[in-house]
Amino acid sequence: MSSATSQTPQERALRHVTELASGPPMDPTLRVTLNFHPDRLLHGKPILDAMAEGGVYHSQFVTGTSNGGLTAHPGGDRWRWESRIFAGAYDEAPAHERPVYGALNFRRKPVGGAPRFGSAHFRLTAQTLTRTTFCYPDSFLEPSDFGVAARMGLLDLTLADRQDELDDYIEAQVHGSVRLQCAVEALVLDPCYRGTAVEDAALRLGCPVEWHPGFRLGVEELRRHPGYRGQEYVDLGSQIAVDGVLDPGIVGDAARAGVYDSQAIKKVWHYLARFGSPWKATDSSVTPAPREGTVLDGLR
Repeated sequence: MSSATSQTPQERALRHVTELASGPPMDPTLRVTLNFHPDRLLHGKPILDAMAEGGVYHSQFVTGTSNGGLTAHPGGDRWRWESRIFAGAYDEAPAHERPVYGALNFRRKPVGGAPRFGSAHFRLTAQTLTRTTFCYPDSFLEPSDFGVAARMGLLDLTLADRQDELDDYIEAQVHGSVRLQCAVEALVLDPCYRGTAVEDAALRLGCPVEWHPGFRLGVEELRRHPGYRGQEYVDLGSQIAVDGVLDPGIVGDAARAGVYDSQAIKKVWHYLARFGSPWKATDSSVTPAPREGTVLDGLR
């Protein structure tokens, strides 16, 4: 049996992307974050309750849900993108062995690296960096630029680009199980969930819980941006607002009500994530990459 065939799908995927990557090692204090909506339902059950039962963060191949597109099935777009990026390493792998998706929080945003996918995020440990691959731009755009912790030329590429704030992220693919009690530094929540069932469920996960500054958008400001996603989503946001304000909990209530189109609610969330955060990205928040040989020496 050859060494290639004896490797796991994760090992084959990591090896392939490492060969494609270039550049200096990344700052080891940077973290990968997994953004998601903490108040949504997973097959009828609150998502944090489902996570607490299994203790693992799963990919959409397992859950059948996503805050982006739902194409995680054989022959679907997500399956095809993974086959392309990882040279077929996961083509025959069971769903639970596939990677989970997040973002490298290279701008050190308190709301996570990719808030377009949710108001909450799991901040992963430094140890997970050695089993994570990266690409820019998002994998659905079929990128040709890749990175790993030891070879992270993507930072310079990203900083030279100018994207809308919700598109300003380096996609991360974490290979191997993401167990909440050992792979997560903290679950970081919006303060609108303090004292709610979401906080109660979060405290049962077995990982630390922290709070970021929060998303909050007034209807007056919302109405100033009809061209961002469309007037119909401004109107919907104005309709579901409570006392003239949107926050993640209000948008989550509307999502769970089952009255509104899920894609329309997603566009309302984009408005809140884009214009309702007190934090704005700046290049000065990015720490330069260290010199070769000073940190991470490669993938283990």
